[in-house]
Amino acid sequence: MRKLTNDELNRKSVTEFRASEKSPFIIVLDNVRSLNNVGSIFRTADAFLVEAVWLCGITATPPHREIHKTALGATESVEWKYFESSAEAVRVLKERDYAIVSVEQAEGAVSLDRFATEPGKRYALVFGHEIRGVTEEVVNLSDACIEIPQYGTKHSFNVAVSAGIVLWELAGRIKG
Repeated sequence: MRKLTNDELNRKSVTEFRASEKSPFIIVLDNVRSLNNVGSIFRTADAFLVEAVWLCGITATPPHREIHKTALGATESVEWKYFESSAEAVRVLKERDYAIVSVEQAEGAVSLDRFATEPGKRYALVFGHEIRGVTEEVVNLSDACIEIPQYGTKHSFNVAVSAGIVLWELAGRIKG
């Protein structure tokens, strides 16, 4: 066994990425404060052919050196948009017929492994602030909340890790 070279990976160019059919997800970052997390989420969005990343509130926007450090160029391939308010972004997505799914520990939250996706449906996946999570206003506007099962002593994952777990699970089902 040997590692593949970068040339052997046959990665898409930015132009090919933009022309590709996207997975039915928009990621909404609700006041994510860490620029490294923002960059990492862009990179994950690129890996799963996410339609766009919507940056809201205090979430920083590209171009920024700290975002670029972890995004490794994904801010050039993945479309993004900025909104002053996460609730405003969610309202726009609702008008466009996206199901709003907050990743949050909330009353009535469904475990990620039990969350049912529907063929042909588009989803806005909302990830929140590293300490405070998704704002209550956005939780109240959500069609569903999903929670990632955890078995240790901690009650949360890093927001970028959460985005990777959720996208891996949901994108796999839709491609499945």
